[in-house]
Amino acid sequence: MIFGHPGAGPCRKENPNVVALYKDFHAKGLNIIGVSLDTDAAEWKTAIAKDGITWTQVSNLKKWEDPIAVQYGVQEIPATYLLDAGGKIIAKNLRGDELKAKVASLLK
Repeated sequence: MIFGHPGAGPCRKENPNVVALYKDFHAKGLNIIGVSLDTDAAEWKTAIAKDGITWTQVSNLKKWEDPIAVQYGVQEIPATYLLDAGGKIIAKNLRGDELKAKVASLLK
């Protein structure tokens, strides 16, 4: 699960890494759910299209008050949570090569 604000700089910077990760590992079992902390639906959808994000995206358009973000205690973005098949958090806040290495080790 990835929490972010697709229109924001740090999230947009990480998007290419996550897009590549998804392309490499989706067929091996990786699924991503993006939770946007945006407040503007048009800006959010434009960023999704521009960055080539093809996984499931959800947003309540409530920024930090998003109930999913509150449930996970998200304090900064982008935030990543790797969950096992049962929904247990097995790693969080990994980015770039570190995220790729962890996913690769889990999907051997």
